Amino acid sequence: MSSEHKFLLGFAAVTVVIILIGAFFLGKQSDSQQTSGQAQQTVDQSELISNAPHTVGDPGAAVVVVEFADLQCPACRSADPIVHQLLENYGEDVYYVFRHYPLSIHKNAKKAAQAAEAAASQGKFFEMVEKLYASQSDWQDSGNAQEHFETYAAEIGLNIDQFKSEINQFNDPIESDFALGNRFGVQSTPTFFINGERYSGVVQLAQFEQIINSSKEKTNGANTSESPDQQPVED
Repeated sequence: MSSEHKFLLGFAAVTVVIILIGAFFLGKQSDSQQTSGQAQQTVDQSELISNAPHTVGDPGAAVVVVEFADLQCPACRSADPIVHQLLENYGEDVYYVFRHYPLSIHKNAKKAAQAAEAAASQGKFFEMVEKLYASQSDWQDSGNAQEHFETYAAEIGLNIDQFKSEINQFNDPIESDFALGNRFGVQSTPTFFINGERYSGVVQLAQFEQIINSSKEKTNGANTSESPDQQPVED
């Protein structure tokens, strides 16, 4: 075999290896439309909910749902109405926590997270999140996403001057959420922790309902078993 052929074969082999490695790491940071339906890991959720600024519901609820989301992620956008329906149907039974996890494959994801944080400083975090999801196709590939975000800020009634001055100041909470997600094995979005059990991908409403009902049954059973026996009252 000529040296030229050996070189070409060697080059081809190296190229294949690089492609496979790249595919592996890209797969780790991807949108996940599907969920296995089974918990992948169970963790202590106390750190996941500690000092969480973006929450809905009672921290003492039977079911705690922590979502790590990327606002440019199509799967997260698909999961959003399911979460809304969950909270509408089971508001008293669910405590919901939102955490940022902007993926590097989405060029405007971090800026979108900053826009949401800037809105939060004026008390309208979830309103901005809804705007970002609803208009995702308009800004996801934009070369000037902030211009879109300023429009959304005006539409939800924010002080625009304050929004513009603050949008670049909210890097730390986003990085903190991202690091927290990494510590707990988050690799794709959305990732949900439901009572400490990790699920990757869009969790359907029926599965949420099954988990909630199971948790309520366990809680009710525990309360029943802990109730003291009452002595009969004698006349």
